[in-house]
Amino acid sequence: MGRFLRHRWAKIAGQVVVLTALVLGVVAFTGSNKSVTLTVDGQASSVSTFGKTVQDVLDEAEVEVDPLDKLSPGAAEPVKDGTTIEVVTAKPVTVRLDGDKTTVQSTSATVKDLLDELGVAEDSALDVPLTAELASVSNLTITTPKTVTITADGKTRKKISTAATVGELLKEQKIKLGKDDRLSKPKKTQVGEGLKIRIVRVDKSRKIEVVEAIPFETRTTRDSSLYEDQQKVAEAGEAGSRTKVYAIVLEDGVETERELVSDKVTREPVDRKVVVGTKERPRAVADTSNVGGTWQALAQCESGGNWSINTGNGYYGGLQFSQSSWLGAGGGKYAPLPHLASASEQIATAEVLRSNGGWGHWPACAAKLGLL
Repeated sequence: MGRFLRHRWAKIAGQVVVLTALVLGVVAFTGSNKSVTLTVDGQASSVSTFGKTVQDVLDEAEVEVDPLDKLSPGAAEPVKDGTTIEVVTAKPVTVRLDGDKTTVQSTSATVKDLLDELGVAEDSALDVPLTAELASVSNLTITTPKTVTITADGKTRKKISTAATVGELLKEQKIKLGKDDRLSKPKKTQVGEGLKIRIVRVDKSRKIEVVEAIPFETRTTRDSSLYEDQQKVAEAGEAGSRTKVYAIVLEDGVETERELVSDKVTREPVDRKVVVGTKERPRAVADTSNVGGTWQALAQCESGGNWSINTGNGYYGGLQFSQSSWLGAGGGKYAPLPHLASASEQIATAEVLRSNGGWGHWPACAAKLGLL
């Protein structure tokens, strides 16, 4: 009986040990199971896992994470019941930045976040709103602000612009081009930092009139009733006029070209008519009746007493005047040349000379006659 009781208690004790081990195993198994939340690109799901790390959970859920994707917490971080794991998949976006095209992989939520990621100013010009979700954007054009210089209408101005091309810049600045205006850069030119453009205003609509004088001509007729040293104006000349019309080109207000489009004579010139004599003037006959003895003697020495002589050597008359001395002493009131005047007129003129220089005007003969 005693042996039976000892055997029964031993069996019961063994069963208790086994049961205890089973219970502890179940408790241990249950204690290692965790419930975590896994969110992939905004889609959340509850995951029951025995994994110890974030990577274990991802492996169990068969979620692959690229190095460019965003993972929080990190793959090696431990997980516990209630842990939230977030995966944001990097999305390819084709970005054209100031004309340069590239493809970027981004986990940004919005276009604004992408600009921050790229270090691009938010006041850049975009073809989609800043608040647009990046998940809905596959292409993005960005034009950053640039300083440009515009010269037009006599002014040079610096502007900050997000226009992509010169054509867009003109539209942005409300600058209109005339049909003939010149632009220093083609409209399709990309706007870059420091770009300079110039607009030349061209006006081809102007015409101007220019009035020019037409000089008159002088026509000469001969008249035998006048002496050959005489002439008279029968009719005064009058200049005419002509009107020329030019088409001109102005560039920024300055004339650069002109073309004659019409030329009309508006007033004909009137010729000047001059009558000249052809009759030979008779030579003056020397009248020596009233000639003083001294002057007669001087004339005899100078010209052999011939008061109408023209020797051809530049000296004239009885007292051999030069033309300049004759006219200088007033002899021109008698005749244009001394030998054409009378003896008394020559002596009267000689008296004027003698009063302003004495007999020295005839040095050789005056000395010979003892007048000096």
